[in-house]
This record gives sequence, C-alpha cells and structure tokens, in this order.
Amino acid sequence: MSTFKKNNWKKRGIHWLIILLVCQGCQAQDKEKEKDIASIQKNTSSNAEKVNYSSIVDFKLAAKTAMPGVVNIKCTFKSKMQSYDNEDRNDFYNLPDLLKDFFREDPFLKQFKFQNPRAPQYDSQPIIGSASGVILTPDGYIITNNHVVQKADEITITLYDGRSYNAKIIGADPLTDLALLKIEEKNLPYIMFGDSDTIEVGEWVVAVGNPFNLSSTVTAGIVSAKARNINILNDQGAIESFIQTDAAVNPGNSGGALVTLEGKLIGINTAIATPTGVYAGYAFAIPVDIVKKVANDLMNFGVVQRGVLGIIIRDMNSTLSKEIHIDRANGVYVDSVSANGAAKEAGVRAKDVIIAIDGLETNTASKLQEIVMRKRPGQKVQITLIRNGKEKKELTAILKKQEKIPEEPKSGSANLFKELGVQLEPITKEDEKKYNLKSGLKVTKLYDGTLKRYTDIREGFVITAVNNRIVTNISSFIEAVETQKGGIMLEGKYAGDPTFYYYAFGLQK
Repeated sequence: MSTFKKNNWKKRGIHWLIILLVCQGCQAQDKEKEKDIASIQKNTSSNAEKVNYSSIVDFKLAAKTAMPGVVNIKCTFKSKMQSYDNEDRNDFYNLPDLLKDFFREDPFLKQFKFQNPRAPQYDSQPIIGSASGVILTPDGYIITNNHVVQKADEITITLYDGRSYNAKIIGADPLTDLALLKIEEKNLPYIMFGDSDTIEVGEWVVAVGNPFNLSSTVTAGIVSAKARNINILNDQGAIESFIQTDAAVNPGNSGGALVTLEGKLIGINTAIATPTGVYAGYAFAIPVDIVKKVANDLMNFGVVQRGVLGIIIRDMNSTLSKEIHIDRANGVYVDSVSANGAAKEAGVRAKDVIIAIDGLETNTASKLQEIVMRKRPGQKVQITLIRNGKEKKELTAILKKQEKIPEEPKSGSANLFKELGVQLEPITKEDEKKYNLKSGLKVTKLYDGTLKRYTDIREGFVITAVNNRIVTNISSFIEAVETQKGGIMLEGKYAGDPTFYYYAFGLQK
C-alpha cells in the first residue's frame, strides 16, 4: 500500500498508453454485397421528425421516437454459481466494478457495493440478468453490451409493446463491449443513427432503458464530455472513447440508447461512475460511430477484424509541451513507431504530435483510437502532425492487419494476473534503449485489480525485480510472486526517467 523512491527524483507525469489503433473489416469482401445498417435505415420509414430546436427544449419527441426502439433483455445463466471458486461461474463476477454495478442482477443483489462481491450458494437456481438493447433494423438486429449477454444460456427480448422473442448472438466484440443480437420478426420500430462526431458538450441528450427492471424509462441530461477513457474494459487493445453524460442511468440501463432531442441514436449506455452501485452523476456511452462500424462488421462477417496503425502514443500535457518546445498542450504524442507498421511507412516519427486524423481533431489518444477504429485494413487515413515543435505535416498511412494479440498465461498463473489486474510483456530492443535497461517486463495494460487499487503504478512501467529478485520473463515473474510468503515489492523504471520506483502491496494466499 506504500510507494516510495530510491532517490529524490520527482515523479514524472508520463502516462504510457499502449494503443492498439484499430479498425474493422474484411479486405476480401465484395463491398456491394455487404449490408449497411445506415442504408437499411434510410430505405425504410422512420419515426424521426424534423424540428427546430434552436429556441425550445422539449423531450417529448425524443421519448416518443426512441422508446419503441429500446428493448428489455433478460439473460439466464443456468446453474453456474454453486461455488465462488468455480471457474465456470457467470462472468458477472469477473467484470470490472463499474460494469458490475451497471449490469446488476435481480433485486437480491442490492447489497453489493463498489467492491468485488462474493457469490452466495445457489445450488441449481438459474441467475437472471436484466438489461437493455437497441433495435437497429426493422428485421430484428439489436445492439447491446457484450458484458450483458456474455456466456448467457438463454436471451429473451421483450419489445416496447410487450411481445417477447428468443434471441441469438450474431457476434460479439469484447474490445468495444458490444454484441449484436437477432430476433425473427419484421417491420420492427428502430432508432435512426445520429452523428456522435457533431454532438457537442453541453448539448441535451436523452437516455432510454430499463433501470431496476423498470421498462421504458426516460431520463434527460447534457453531454458532459467526449472521448473519455475510464479504463474499465479488461481486454488488451480495448477501445474506450466514451460520451460522458449526466442523464440519470442505473443498473439495467446497460445496452440502452442515448439519443438526441430528435430521437437519433448517438450512443449505447455502458457504464456509470459510482461509489454506491447506483447513479451518482456520471454515465458513459459508446459513441454511435463506433457502434455502426462494429454492428456492420458483426452483421456481415460475424466477427470484427482489426488493423493497426502501429504506434505507441500518449496524451500531450503542459510539461511535455515544454520539453519538446511546442506551443500547445493537447494532441497525441508519438512515443515510438513500429518498425514495419503503417505509420512508419507513412513517415511518422517518434516525438511527432498528431493533431488530426482525416480532418478530425485528435486532442486525446482515446479520440485518435475512436477515429481509426472506424476504418478497415487497407484503407487510407490522412494524418496531420506537428514535428520539431512547429513544422506541420500531412501524411497518408495505409492501415495494416492486426497481428494476433498474445494470449494470457494459462492454468493457475491466469488467476494471478487476474488478481493483479495487469498485462505484462518482455521489453523489446527499442525499449532497452529507451529505459536504459537490459531486461524487464513492461506493464502494457492495467485492469481492475490489486495493482490498480493499492498502488499508483502506471502503464509503461517496466518491472525489473520482485522483492530484489530479478525478473526477465513471464515465468520468472510468476515464480517470484507465487513463492513469496509476505508482501510484494515491485522495482522498476519509467521511460526517460533515471529514477527507480518501488510499489508495495499484499496478495491473498
């Protein structure tokens, strides 16, 4: 629970983001045969009406338009929670705290707070989860959160008018926490896509969902922020660029709609920030421009294929702007460029500051992720950057196919990394120069776990030793931690900082 330095060097505010810049699609597909949900929506009737909102604020149209397109989702998890230590238990208990509080089970779970709950003994009783979903097409395609339907044995969809259907999962994408469902019906009401790029902070929005199993509930608020990264998705390469709103959402709203005053979809409600498990003022939605891309890929291919730009980046700040002599404190700083990546081939260099992609401003790393996310391997992106503090450049990169993400360690070691909440990788030759180290393990991703809760360790930290025992690979790290009887002390460095930092914590044995 303590953190201290070997010397008095001041901590530097370097927040490393190992960014897996992703886009979707399949290079070999015949584009004319691909379905596009936006085109389907345009070619069918819509409930949306044109209204001038320059002088009025009226939520009636938004409610009238959106409510028929939001469904109630009941997920049944059969006989999988007889023991807390059962590895086959419902993944509800493996969710990050924010998602766990947002997709709450039935009322008997009201006692659970922000901390990890322990599962009671249920014998053979099935577990029922309640959440929301949004109809995208009149023939029954429905979008919701992946954490809602993951490993569900049965999924039941109840429409606004009370009709119920069994649903099947067409595909799921854990990296954006989205899943596409299908029910067999025609002429369904649906919600038209809006534009999450043009939505502005301070603009009125309406949330529609089924909080606490109360069907068709409507709340209103404003857009509080855009492109928020709140580090709740556990998968390596996860994309987080949430729309933040103060519209009241609660457990059961997960997978529901965030719409404009015209009733157009701009986001899928996904998480809340709360110390109590209920609404405390902050809610987060996946932007519709990400939803469209993922939904189209899942509908056409069943999976989401990804490409990479091939750079490691972080947010700019005032300290960094002074170091590189640039007169702006926002943008995306390029820490390094992959040797054979798309960015490298386009001419991007380390220490460049990317300020726009395809003409859209990239004030944060999460916004850059979101923009590239919508593209496919083989597509071109226009990169606007600043080099040497003042030289503005326009470069064109052709996105490449994503390499397979390394699998997490198997067997008992997987539980260790889950408890720690960390993803580690051996440092590269380039890292050795950057960190002035010969070996070590780099923290590439932090999840909800011991390290995040009890230390202030940051992504990009390179672990060189565990309790003074040198670690050079994953196996030596596991052995050093698992053989330790008392507290754990991690030693290591951040890039560009000669200081060695120490992070101390305890593990349950």
